[in-house]
Amino acid sequence: MTERKPPGAPFESWVDKQIREATERGDFAHLAGVGKPLPHLDRPYDELWWIKEKMHRENLSCLPPSLVLRKEAEDALEKASHAPTEAALRRILTAVNERIREALRAPLEGPPLRLKPFDIDEVARNWRENRGS
Repeated sequence: MTERKPPGAPFESWVDKQIREATERGDFAHLAGVGKPLPHLDRPYDELWWIKEKMHRENLSCLPPSLVLRKEAEDALEKASHAPTEAALRRILTAVNERIREALRAPLEGPPLRLKPFDIDEVARNWRENRGS
């Protein structure tokens, strides 16, 4: 634990001493990000940056679950259209279809879902046509 600044000691020299001692002990040697540039320096300042970063790390969302699933389905369809193989396309769409079916059985909070499971055979046929297979 960091000791308290002694009364009468100049603040700057006390801080410098704490940093020097921690450096000598190696407390800074293995910190995450050591030697790397600070992230997002090229972005405009956002006072809520830390909240957004935390939500991203924790995979949290401000959106209601129904809108999250809509976005997930949209992203899955886009990812499936660029899938390297038809089997990969089918895996992607099968996974999102399971979540859609579950949401239809037990409706999610938020606006209406307005989704139905993808017709995987139709999407696969379009995928093959676009690839010239």
